[in-house]
Amino acid sequence: MVMRMASASPSSFIFGRRASFRRLRQLLVGSAAGRIVRLLLCCSLLLSLLLISGGCRCRFSHLQPSPPLGEGYTVMINTWKRNDLLKQSVVHYASCVGVDSIHVVWSEPDPPADSLRDGLIQAVRSKSKLGQDVDIIFDINQEDSLNNRFKEIKDLRTDAIFSIDDDVLFPCASVEFAFSVWRSAPTTMVGFVPRMHWLDKSRSSTEQYKYGGWWSVWWTGTYSMVLSKAAFLHKQYLDLYTNHMPVFVRDYVAKNRNCEDIAMSLLVANVTGAPPIWVKGRIFEIGSTGISSLGGHSAQRSQCLNVFAAIYGRMPLVATSMKAIDSRTSWFW
Repeated sequence: MVMRMASASPSSFIFGRRASFRRLRQLLVGSAAGRIVRLLLCCSLLLSLLLISGGCRCRFSHLQPSPPLGEGYTVMINTWKRNDLLKQSVVHYASCVGVDSIHVVWSEPDPPADSLRDGLIQAVRSKSKLGQDVDIIFDINQEDSLNNRFKEIKDLRTDAIFSIDDDVLFPCASVEFAFSVWRSAPTTMVGFVPRMHWLDKSRSSTEQYKYGGWWSVWWTGTYSMVLSKAAFLHKQYLDLYTNHMPVFVRDYVAKNRNCEDIAMSLLVANVTGAPPIWVKGRIFEIGSTGISSLGGHSAQRSQCLNVFAAIYGRMPLVATSMKAIDSRTSWFW
């Protein structure tokens, strides 16, 4: 005897599933268990939305231990007769994770007063993170020269140097992120203030360059320098700048009281053949306007570019459009 199985039509299958869903919905709506399930579903949906929208903003600070001894960085502050700004800078950076020591580049005719030294030492002790023993050292120079900013420092305990002016502050989180970027490329400069050099097409007979300020970088998204007013660099470049860079470059900087940062940028580019790295960071200007606001500043900087390039026999600077952004604190990256 042959038995035949009746096959279900597609319509009966669909209607059967709809009936099952209706019974499940009635069960969820009409019972206490249903209310609990709905609550769990809402919580799961809310948690998912929070992770999607705010996940990139998590700092995970517990996953960022302090660098081991000898692997932090030295803060090198360039200052000139602005003790109030110097105090603000020292106190701020002493509180940042990873700071091994703070060096103050002192080029004033008179040595720092004992009251200034003692006040900064006490401030550093009070602001340093638990377990950090941050030293503050004054590097006294006998002459007033912009080259003092890159004078070689003996017995540094770190390879990394954070060069900073006394009138600008960056949040510690931004500095620590820039330090992590530098550790991934320790032979290049990593900084917050980008600039660009452009070929001057108006002079077709000779290869001349023009200095491009911030608005030039903003408009094109291209840069070839990061200024040493806020940048990480390897300590070896202090030795190269002081002892191996062409003497004429240092003499030019000392005579014209400008362009030591451009000189360092060309030096690093000449060694590496690579561009610097621009790190996004919020800058806080705590001082008055500097020489960059004076008339003829761009022309002087352009002249520096051309003089230095002639000494090197070529233009070492390499342009790039890459920018390092901390995705944990940025909505768009």
